[in-house]
Amino acid sequence: MNIRKVDTFSGHRDSVYTIISDHTAHGFYSAGGDGFVIHWDLNKPDLGKLVARVGVSVYAMALNKADNSLWIGQNYEGIQVLDSVNNRIDKTSKITTAAIFDIQIVGEKALIALGDGVVVVMDIPSFSVQKHIKVSSKSIRTIAVNPYTNEFAVGDSEWNVNIFDMDGFSLKKTIQSHSNSVFSVKYSPDGKYLFSTGRDAHLKIWDVNDAYGMVMDIPAHLYAINDISFSPDRTLFATCSMDKSVKVWDAGTFKLKKIIDRARHAGHGTSVNKLLWTTFENQLISCSDDRTVSIWEVTE
Repeated sequence: MNIRKVDTFSGHRDSVYTIISDHTAHGFYSAGGDGFVIHWDLNKPDLGKLVARVGVSVYAMALNKADNSLWIGQNYEGIQVLDSVNNRIDKTSKITTAAIFDIQIVGEKALIALGDGVVVVMDIPSFSVQKHIKVSSKSIRTIAVNPYTNEFAVGDSEWNVNIFDMDGFSLKKTIQSHSNSVFSVKYSPDGKYLFSTGRDAHLKIWDVNDAYGMVMDIPAHLYAINDISFSPDRTLFATCSMDKSVKVWDAGTFKLKKIIDRARHAGHGTSVNKLLWTTFENQLISCSDDRTVSIWEVTE
C-alpha cells in the first residue's frame, strides 16, 4: 500500500473538529473551534469558501440529503440549519445549553448527541423536538445508524455502547464496551459489524447478528481514538487518534496495513479528530487540532 500526501488546507484559525461530505464525490465541509464552516472542493484545492460563521465552536455537522440543508451543532447554543444552495441560515433552535457532539439524520428524524447525556430526537419537517432520551449521566459522544437492522448505537462517557430501536427509540441493549469514554461508533457498510473506539485507545468490533458479541479487541493506538471511516469500496477502514496518527486497516481481516504520521508522511502535528474517505480518487481526508485539513491518496 502506498500513501501520498496530496495537499493541506489551512483556512481555519483554531482546531478543526469535524469534516463531512457534501454528498458529491469531491466536496466537503469542515468546522472547528473558530466557529467557521468552510466548504472545500477537491478539484480546486485551497479555494475554501466560508459558508457560515457561528459564534461558538462546532463539533458536529450533518447534511440532510432531502433538501441539502446543513445542520450545524453550535456548542451550548443549539442547532443552526444552513440553506446550502443560497448560503443562508434558515432555522435556529436552542435545543440545549450543552455541547453537541454528533448529529445523524435518518429520514425525517435528526438524532443529536449532547454533552449532558441526552440524545435529542428532532422531527425535521416541523423542526421540533420529538423526544429526549436520557442515556447517560455523562456525555454522549457519538451515534451510528444501522439501516439494515433499524437500530442506532450510542457511545457515552460512562464507557458504554447503547443499542436503540429506531422506531420506538427504546433501549435494546447496553454493552459495557470500553475502559474509558467511547468516542466513536460506526457500523460496517454491510451493517454486520459495529466498530467502537475511545479514550482507552482500543478498537473493538462487535457482531451485530450475534447479539453484539465481541469479535475482536485491538489495542490500536497509543492514545484516544477519535474516529473511524470506511473506504468507498469497503475493503479498508481508517482510524485517527490523539497520538497524531492515522492508521489504515484491512476491513476483512482487521489487520493493520499502514500508519500515516508526521515522521513517515508529514502528517499532523497534534490530535487527528475526524476522517472522511471520499470516492474522489480514493482520497482520505483528515482534520486536526493543528488547524489543518490534510488530503491523502491511498493506492494498493
